[in-house]
Amino acid sequence: MSISALKTSFIVSLAFFMGIATASHAQTTKAAPPTPIDEKKVELGGTPWNPQWDQIIEKALPPEMLSSKVPQGVRRFCPRFYELGETDKRIFWAYFFQALAGAEAGLNPNTSVRHTKPEVAKRDEVGGKTTRSQGLLQLAYADQKRYGCDFNRQADRALKANDQAKTILQPKNNLECGVKILFNQIIVQHKPLLTRSGYWSTLHPDGPSYRVFAKQMTNPPSACGLSTKSKIDKSATTKSVQDDAKRGETPK
Repeated sequence: MSISALKTSFIVSLAFFMGIATASHAQTTKAAPPTPIDEKKVELGGTPWNPQWDQIIEKALPPEMLSSKVPQGVRRFCPRFYELGETDKRIFWAYFFQALAGAEAGLNPNTSVRHTKPEVAKRDEVGGKTTRSQGLLQLAYADQKRYGCDFNRQADRALKANDQAKTILQPKNNLECGVKILFNQIIVQHKPLLTRSGYWSTLHPDGPSYRVFAKQMTNPPSACGLSTKSKIDKSATTKSVQDDAKRGETPK
């Protein structure tokens, strides 16, 4: 075999194995732990969080959200975030968005809320308002233009408010849009993770909605290294979560 042929064979083989490695890396996703509301829904026979939604989130994360560019506020929920490998960082973000969906929509992908009071209408960065919030992360059709989300208002108009076929209610579209919105906030605009000018009121610090979100962030992935002293509200969660909290508390 000629040197030229050997080089070609080597390049083809290298490309093949690199392709396998890349595909394997891209598929490195794991399910996130359950939030308290997810545990409660299971206990009551409700529809829990779908592990496939974790995969949607983890695959949608841009590299910057797995880097040191993420604002320091992330350490409130995941103290070891900057020390984690990419897989564990993806799991953390999957948990984060599960908690956000729990606070925003009770993990129900078909939630559609029409706001009649201006003061509770969702506002964007320039002060605009929407009258309806929809899906797992309570998003709006205006987000299609603002963030490049895969929503189709025209196609959805012929469907009922909570029709699962609506593009804005489909978990994949809704969650991928949520990742884009948070990316815009914390990476593009360099805003804190928790800020009063953020998209979701549940991430506005010190507000009543934030407390609902914070309650869902009490069972993050163990790799995050959150304090062993549990912050779980035992009176509001399931027995399994209460037992886990007792086992994890620092003896007094």
